[in-house]
Amino acid sequence: MTEQKNILSYPIEYLKGVGPLRADWLKKELNIFTFHDLLHLFPFRHVDKSTISFIKEIKPTTEFIQVAGKLNEIQVLGERRSKRLIAYLRDSTGVVELVWFQGINWVQKFLQEGNNYLVFGRTTMFNNKPQIVHPEIEIYLPKITQEKASFEPIYPSTEKLKAKGLNGKQIAKLTQALFTQINENDLPENIPSTILQQLNLIGRYDAYKNIHFPQNIQVYEQALYRLKFEEFFIAQVRLNLIKLARHKVSKGVKFEKVGNYFNDFYNHHLPFELTNAQKNVIKQIRQDTAKGHQMNRLLQGDVGSGKTIVALLCMLLAADNGYQSCIMAPTETLAQQHFNSISSLIDKEKIQLSLLTGSTKAKERKEILANLKNGTTHFIVGTHALIEDAVQFKNLGFVVVDEQHKFGVAQRAALWKKALTPPHILVMTATPIPRTLAMTAYGDLDYSVMNELPKGRKEITTVHRYDAQRINVMEFIRTELSKGRQAYIIYPLIEESEKLSYEDLKRGYDDVKSYFPEPTYYISMLHGKMPTEQKEVNMKRFVEGKTQIMVSTTVIEVGVNVPNATVMVIESAEKFGLSQLHQLRGRVGRGNEKSFCILLTGSKVSTEAKERIQIMCQTNDGFVIAEKDLILRGPGDVEGTRQSGALNFKLASIVNDKPLLENAKDAAEKLILEDPEINLANNLPLKKYLLQQKGGNNWSKIS
Repeated sequence: MTEQKNILSYPIEYLKGVGPLRADWLKKELNIFTFHDLLHLFPFRHVDKSTISFIKEIKPTTEFIQVAGKLNEIQVLGERRSKRLIAYLRDSTGVVELVWFQGINWVQKFLQEGNNYLVFGRTTMFNNKPQIVHPEIEIYLPKITQEKASFEPIYPSTEKLKAKGLNGKQIAKLTQALFTQINENDLPENIPSTILQQLNLIGRYDAYKNIHFPQNIQVYEQALYRLKFEEFFIAQVRLNLIKLARHKVSKGVKFEKVGNYFNDFYNHHLPFELTNAQKNVIKQIRQDTAKGHQMNRLLQGDVGSGKTIVALLCMLLAADNGYQSCIMAPTETLAQQHFNSISSLIDKEKIQLSLLTGSTKAKERKEILANLKNGTTHFIVGTHALIEDAVQFKNLGFVVVDEQHKFGVAQRAALWKKALTPPHILVMTATPIPRTLAMTAYGDLDYSVMNELPKGRKEITTVHRYDAQRINVMEFIRTELSKGRQAYIIYPLIEESEKLSYEDLKRGYDDVKSYFPEPTYYISMLHGKMPTEQKEVNMKRFVEGKTQIMVSTTVIEVGVNVPNATVMVIESAEKFGLSQLHQLRGRVGRGNEKSFCILLTGSKVSTEAKERIQIMCQTNDGFVIAEKDLILRGPGDVEGTRQSGALNFKLASIVNDKPLLENAKDAAEKLILEDPEINLANNLPLKKYLLQQKGGNNWSKIS
C-alpha cells in the first residue's frame, strides 16, 4: 500500500481560486509552485482591526487607524489628472477627510451621504488636519464588525501580480482557502514533546495558522516564536548529526606522543610566552589528534593573536609522530610570510621546511617534490600549487588552511586526498566570526577562539580624517619616519575596473612621492597585477627597511608582517567594509612601538560609512567589529557564508534572535548526546521529519 501524498506537495493550480493562469503568475513572480510554498509565504505585517479608535486620537505619528462614523459632504473636485473624490467622516470626537484619486466613479456609486461607515487606512496630516487617502471602507454594522474583528495579514505582492488582480488581499484569500483544505495531520509535529513543554511552545499547526491569521498580537507572537525556534532547532540538529557522523566514520591518523621536536621548541625556542587562549587551543588539538578520528577544527583568531605559532606547534606534534604537515595560503605574499615566520623559529638542522608556489623555479620545484615524496621534508608551505597532482607526500598527517573562505571546497578536498588516511585539518581565519554565525554557517566544525593578544602588544590608535586634513596626515607620517618607523598607504580596489584601480594607485603613488621625495625617502608600490618577481622584490625592500613607505592596494590585507611599520593610512576608507578595515589595520601594531591607523575620507560620507568608521575608532576588538558587521550587513553578506544552507531562515534572524538560537543549539546538542540515532519514542516525529526533508537543503560541510 503506497503512502498517501501529502497535500502540501500539491501543485498550486489545484488550490481553489488559482487555476492555471494565476498559477503561472505566482510561479514567475513569487516562486510559489505548491501548497507548501504558499503556506511559507508569510505576511510581512499585520494590521490591527480589532479596535475602533476615535478620530481625535489621530496624531502626526499615527500610521494606520480604524475609525467609524457618519459620512457627509461627498464631492468631486478638479479635472482630469487633478480629479479627486473627497468625503468627510464624522464621529462624536472629530472629522477626518477621506480622499480617492483612482476608481472615483465606482467609489462614488458605493458611498451614500448620511450612512455609517467603517474606515481603515494609513493616516497623513494635510494642512494640519487628519486625512486618509484611498481608505478601505465598508458599511458599519457593529455586530458583524465585532465578529470579523481580527489581525489582518498583509502579504508581499509585485506590480505585475497587482495588475493581474493578485494583490496582498487576494493572496490572503488564497491562504485562507488553503487553510480550509489542510488540517493538523498535514503539519505533523517535528519537535519532541519534552522540548515543547519545557519551552512552552504551541503546536505546529496552530503556529502556522496564527502566523497567518492571528486573533490578537499575543497569539501571533507565540506562533512567531515557535516557528523561529523550529528553524533554528532543525538546523542545529542537522549540524550535530553531520558532526557526529564525521566523528564516527572519519578515521584519522593518531598522534600518540608528544616528543622531542615539540618539547625542545616549547621549552627552549618559544619567542614569547603563550597566551592562555593559545594554550587552550593547543590542548584541544592535542586531544583531537590523539583519538584516531580525523580532526576538523576551525580556529578563529583576531589579527595578531598568534595563530601561526599554534599551527607550528601542532606541526611539530605531527613530526614527533612521523607525519608531514603543510600550510596552504591563498596568496604568494601570505605563503612567503608563513615560510619566513616559521623559518625564523625552527632549527633548520632538524626540521626541513619548503616553500612551493606558482613562481617556484623548475629545478627547485623538482627537488622539493622529490623530498616531499621520500619524506625528507617535514613541513611545506604553499599556495594552490600544493593541490597539483605532481605534489605527493610520503605521509601527510596535518593540514593547515589559512583564510579558508578564499578557497573552494573542491580545492581544499584535493589536499586531504593526498594521504591514505585523512590528515587532521586546522582551518584558520583572521576574520573573526560572530558566535551566532559560527554556530550556524560553521556549526558542523569544532571551533576554537583566540581573542587574546600576546603580551607586549600595544593597542592601535585609530582616527578619522577628511581630505582637507591631508597635509596634517602627511606631516604626521613624516614625524614617524623620522623616528625610523615605516608606513602603509592603502588605496581601494575598484571592482568594476582594474585599470581605474591602477590609475588611482599610480596617482596616489605620485602624490606620496611629492610629499616624500627621493633620496630622503624611498617608496615601494604593490598591486595585484604586478609581476610576481617585482612584487616580491618590492615587498622584500619594505620588509628589510630599504623603503620607508608602502603604497598598495588591498593585496597586503592579510599576513604581511613588518613589526617596524607603525602607521596605516587607508585612502577612501568609506569604500571599505568593516572586516576589511580591521584586517588592514592589523598590518601595524605588530612590534613594540605605538601604532596608528588613519582613516581618510572625502567630505561627503554616507550614514552607513560614518557608522563603520565610528566603530573602527571606538574598538580594536575584532569580535566586537564582526558582530557590528553582521548587524550592518546581515549574514548573507559576511564573507564565506553566502552559499551556506545554514543561513536560509525565513523567519529567524541570527542577528536579532540570539537567545533563541542559543536555546535551540542547547536543545539540539542535548538531544543528539542522549539519543544519537534519534530512536527514542519521543524523538521519532523529529526523525520522520528529517528523513522527509533529506536533500531539501544544502547542508554540505564547510570543509
